[in-house]
Amino acid sequence: MTTFVTLYNFTEQGLKNIKHTVKRTEAAKKAAEAQGVRVKEVLWVEGQYDLVVVSESSDDTKATAFALSTLKLGNVRGQTLRAFTAAEMQKILEHVA
Repeated sequence: MTTFVTLYNFTEQGLKNIKHTVKRTEAAKKAAEAQGVRVKEVLWVEGQYDLVVVSESSDDTKATAFALSTLKLGNVRGQTLRAFTAAEMQKILEHVA
C-alpha cells in the first residue's frame, strides 16, 4: 500500500459551509473507500493548513482520481505528498550511492 499525506486549505466555499466539514469528511471517506482508497486519519489543524489527511491505496491512479474528485467539489485546495515508512525508506537508502 502506498501512503499519502494531503494538506488541505478551505476555499471560500468551504469556509462558508464550515459547519458541514465533519459531515463532508465522512462522505469523503465513504467515497474514497468506493474508489479503492482508505482514509486512515483526518485532522483539523491550526496554522498554514486547515486539514491533514493520511490515506493509503494500492493503486496510484485510483488515489489520484479520488484526490481530483475531492478538489472538484470546490470546498478545499490540496497538496498531496507521497509518504514513506521507515522500512520503505530503508529500501530506498540501499540504492543511494
